Amino acid sequence: MDVFENCHVINENIISGNTVLARNQLIQVLDFLKNENLEKSSLVNNLLRQTGLYPYIDYDSANWSDKFVLEAFKADVGIKEPVTLHREQSHLLKLLLEGRNVAISAPTSFGKSFVIDSYIAIAKPKTVVIIVPTIALTDETRRRLYKKFSDEYRIITTTDCELEEKNILIFPQERAINYLDKLKSIDILIIDEFYKASSKYDKERSPTLLKAIIKLGKISKQKYFLAPNIKNFEKNVFTEDMEFVEKLDFNTVYLKSHDYFNEIQGDEEKKTQKLLEILKSNSDKSLIYAASYSQIRKVSLIVLENFDLFESELVQDFSSWLEENYEFNWALPKLVKRGFGIHNGQLHRSLSQIQVKLFEEVQGIRGLISTSSLIEGVNTSAKNVIIWKNRKGGRGNARLDSFTFKNIIGRGGRMFIHFIGNIYLLEEPPAEDDTQLSIEFPDAALTDIDEEKYSNELSEDQIDKIKIYKEEMDSIIGEKGSYDKISAESKMQSSDSSIIKKLAIDMGSKPTTWKGLSYLNSDDPNDWEYFIKKVTWLDPGKWGDGPYGEQHAKFVGFMKVLPMNWNHTIPEILKQLEEYDLDIDSFFKLERIVTFKFASIMSDINALQKKMLPSGVDISPFVSKLSSAFLPPLVYTLEEYGVPRMVSRKIHNSGLINLERMDVPIHDIISEFIEIGEEKLLSIDTLSKFDKYIVRYFYNGIQMNDDA
Repeated sequence: MDVFENCHVINENIISGNTVLARNQLIQVLDFLKNENLEKSSLVNNLLRQTGLYPYIDYDSANWSDKFVLEAFKADVGIKEPVTLHREQSHLLKLLLEGRNVAISAPTSFGKSFVIDSYIAIAKPKTVVIIVPTIALTDETRRRLYKKFSDEYRIITTTDCELEEKNILIFPQERAINYLDKLKSIDILIIDEFYKASSKYDKERSPTLLKAIIKLGKISKQKYFLAPNIKNFEKNVFTEDMEFVEKLDFNTVYLKSHDYFNEIQGDEEKKTQKLLEILKSNSDKSLIYAASYSQIRKVSLIVLENFDLFESELVQDFSSWLEENYEFNWALPKLVKRGFGIHNGQLHRSLSQIQVKLFEEVQGIRGLISTSSLIEGVNTSAKNVIIWKNRKGGRGNARLDSFTFKNIIGRGGRMFIHFIGNIYLLEEPPAEDDTQLSIEFPDAALTDIDEEKYSNELSEDQIDKIKIYKEEMDSIIGEKGSYDKISAESKMQSSDSSIIKKLAIDMGSKPTTWKGLSYLNSDDPNDWEYFIKKVTWLDPGKWGDGPYGEQHAKFVGFMKVLPMNWNHTIPEILKQLEEYDLDIDSFFKLERIVTFKFASIMSDINALQKKMLPSGVDISPFVSKLSSAFLPPLVYTLEEYGVPRMVSRKIHNSGLINLERMDVPIHDIISEFIEIGEEKLLSIDTLSKFDKYIVRYFYNGIQMNDDA
């Protein structure tokens, strides 16, 4: 590359007003300089200033005016030394510091979350609430902010923690609602991936997110909503007081597209060969988007048949650890032996986190085969993104839309590491379109909104819908105002109002069929069978794979085995599940269904039956066990911190720390871990080599950054 000639072309594009093209060309020059180990000239620095890419300016080779810009755009981000923001980050930070309510749409590489750190460091708000779409992103955000702000703030990610004077609360939307009674005022409410409030992008969970936005927004002084790839923003009651900032053309990395779909023409053999060609000719890390579980299995088989063992002691240790602690014949450890991992929304949270950590290690796994969980769950990226399948996955197997496609390829490249992200298209991408975000108030969100308290946040039509729903529920329960009382006392957990109505109708019309709820508090799983069947049949089609009868029978069988979760190993549990024809993938899937969906429904049943049935039974002990997958609550929570249950078991058995306590909040346990110290924990003689790797990863997430 002739750097001077390229700079001349870039300058001409800047003069003609084509800054986007100039910026992309300049990023490619930076990639060349990095690969050739060449210094940036003052000319390159000047062009970086003109295109707004201030963080890339090299201080030593810059002239005085470029050095001035480099210093002028430095901001406190919670570490010792200020960091230079790029032009658009600085503009966004300025809006927030002025107290504006901002909804920002920008590429993945923009650094939207980075502005949060700077805002907290400079504005020093007392109460920050951050809503994220997944548990995995909760832990990632916690780790980032803990290192910077834990000396000044209590960082809260669970619902059992008391507030201190200054708090940063990081939750998925389902947990955020539980803090409403504790929070009197929020300085700033941050909604990450706010496009998920639209049922178009997340039909199942959007009602809960909308409720969180309404209820938390009511007590928030300021709001900051973040999303990628939204071109237009339709005003509605949820966002009418927000300023929409669209910066989709401001990239800090360049995405280079390699179009192979015309050559492949849908030929599976050609597609397979092209995938192998890309992976084998490239030593850089690769994310492979496979869309669905069936396609993950297909790509996994291709890898297993065509790759030798990966020469990395760390990766081989991980594979052996998986075989010992999960299942010897499971596909994942076999894949890991070859340097590849799997990321989906059903694996244990700690297992997904460990794989992402290993993916980011130099000597770690070289490829991740993923569903859309990777774009929703973590902020990782790679030199290469391979689109194996142009489908969304899930029910219906719909084609990728432009919005989701851009989200996926946005994982290509990373500031200062990969200036260029390679996007390999093995199937045809969707047509380009301008994505407009439209958020409607779905009927499923009617469960516990107070139409009078939130009258300013709701439209007349929405208020009417809520009134009608509550009148119907009061009629079913048999007492005016009863549903409001139940909602106020229990905070209904299910996101779908139709399920709650269906439960109430069944209790009201068939009360005798609900006798014996106290059996759910029994220690004998056989005593639960009747009500497990009854509840799941009220909401068919969502409890596993296969025809309804088959999936319900398997779910009941699974529930009988799940109480073994703490006192038995996973291989022992899987042996018991063979009777019900359930494998390790079913174990992950059904455990997730139990802890989220089934626990939520049983919690709502508990609230309704206390009002509608004369028994006076309280099944909250059973609900609590469901919510933590029959693990000690501390152990279940530690999995969110990256500690698998089998490692927690060894720590508990060592006597260093009691993880079976029921009345100790996670923050106190974390304090105990810090007091015990990493080295003492690593001295536990039952910990394997890879167990110790996990312990170090855990401690890295609960300690302040040396630079902070």
